[in-house]
This record gives sequence, C-alpha cells and structure tokens, in this order.
Amino acid sequence: MSFDYLTGDDLAELTMLILGRDQMKDEQLGYARTFVKQVADCLGLAQERGVKIVANAGGLNPAALAVKLREVAASQGLDVAIAHVEGDDLRDRSAELGFGEVLTANAYLGAFGIASALLGGADVVVTGRVTDASVVVGPAIAHFGWGRDDLDELAGAVVAGHVIECGTQATGGNFAGFGDIDMSTSLGFPIAEIAADGSCIITKHDGTGGAVTVDTVTAQLVYEVGSPIYLGPDVSTRLDTMSLAQIAPDRVAITGVVGEPPPPTVKVCLNELGGFRNSVEFLLTGLDIPAKAESSSSRWSRPSSAMIGPMRSSGTWIAPT
Repeated sequence: MSFDYLTGDDLAELTMLILGRDQMKDEQLGYARTFVKQVADCLGLAQERGVKIVANAGGLNPAALAVKLREVAASQGLDVAIAHVEGDDLRDRSAELGFGEVLTANAYLGAFGIASALLGGADVVVTGRVTDASVVVGPAIAHFGWGRDDLDELAGAVVAGHVIECGTQATGGNFAGFGDIDMSTSLGFPIAEIAADGSCIITKHDGTGGAVTVDTVTAQLVYEVGSPIYLGPDVSTRLDTMSLAQIAPDRVAITGVVGEPPPPTVKVCLNELGGFRNSVEFLLTGLDIPAKAESSSSRWSRPSSAMIGPMRSSGTWIAPT
C-alpha cells in the first residue's frame, strides 16, 4: 500500500518548552532536530515515490528548519521544494496580550497555510504550532480544493487527522482491550484514506502488529476530547454526528461528520521557566494489567521499530475524486 502524504505530529506542549530552552542556547535552534535525520533517511525515497511530507516539526523556528532541510536535499543531490508556515509565534506580542514573561507563546493555527504551500508546489512543508490534525487537513484541502465554507468536509478531515495524529495509538496503543490486539510485532502506523466528501477509512499496512477496529479507532477518537464539539481554528467538529463501521479486517470507515463554524478565538500555549521537575511514568490502562505489564517489560528490553524513528508519524492517503 502506498500513500500520498507522510505526516508528522512532532509537537506537544512540553516539547515547546524544550525547544524554547534550546533556543535560549542558540537562537538558530528551536525546531525538532531529530526530524532532520528522519528526513535525511527518507527524502530520496519519498521523492522517488511521489510522497509529500508535512510535519509541525518547525516548532519555534520553522524557517531555520526549512533551511536545514534544503541543505539535506542539496547534499543528496535532490531537487526538492521545501516550504515553511509561520505566524503562530506570539512572543513579540506577549505584553500586548497580557501573557507576562513567558518563554514560549504559540497560537494553534489551522490547515490553510499548509494547503497554500502544497498548492504552490511544495514537496515538504514544515510548520510551527498548528493543531495536531492540521497536518492531515492541509493536504486534503489542497487535493480537493475545499474552501473555508466546506465545513462538513473539513470536519471529516479533522476526525481523520485526530485519529492518526498519535501514530500507533489508533492501532491498539490507546486501547484497553489488550487481549484482542496482536502485540507480538511492532504496531503498524495508521493510514487515513480521505475522500472528497470528508469521509475516510482508517487502515494500516498488512503484516504489521496491532489492529484497526471500531474499538481501537473509538479509543483514539475520545483521546484529549472534552466535549462532543471539537473546537479548531478552521471548523468546529461535531463528534456526536459520525458513524463508524468495520468494512473489512483492519479497515474502519468514518462517515457523516458534521462541521460548524470555528469559534472566534484560538488556543494559545504558554510556557515559562518555573523550576525543575523530573519524573518517569509508565501508563497501563484498562483491564488485564498484569499481562500488559509483562508484555511491556519484555518490549522495553529490546529496540522497537517505527516508520520514521521516534517521530509520531502516520500516512495520509488521499482518495481520487
């Protein structure tokens, strides 16, 4: 199975703090440096197969990351168009907006900047802080030509992006029903097949571990969701309108998502230096805890594999019109 876009969600709120500390040491930093190596490993193959790469790995400095990636492409003799999206960084407006003395201040942008870059011919797009689903919604907008008033379509793509944004959480990693999932091999990364009406099919590559079922997809759908209306900068997604159906092994269709206008405000993440904290957490949720602990301990003792190293990555396949 091939796909059109490889998408990466590299940013968490804590990540922005880490990148802020990096930039304190070197103003040319502030992006996810591991992403550079990941792209170096796969850029030639992506170009060969016509796969575009979209990721929010730019963090606090997407322009510098784009420059670094151009250096990588040049060193490999590749003619690749690399674009970046900025505008989320609000540090220069901290006093005006009443943020006080903060290390980072970033608004969660939407997907239309990504779409514009792709429509402009970009092969690789890196952004600063956008919503996690935007790295999936942007390619869908560019491919289908959706506008800001295509709310149902946008909402459907937001759901697709939300399901696959955390990688293998959608293929069993975030599912409490442990005994129903093949954990003998590394979990496969999810793929979203998005159609022109915003509906999608969630699947994964054959021969990989985990599973794509209504239960595993539902477990991820309710992840980090506080109400039936999932607010975003492009659309408010009605999570209580969708239907999920198992249409084949490891293939779950999501249809009927309704979108409403986005709110007049956007989410902003602030970080400040407030001291030091050190902790380690191993989270085991749901039932069958002893079995999960035993399985997890055996897996901690050996290296794991992923599609592109430690990046939270996933594939997005855009269905033809």
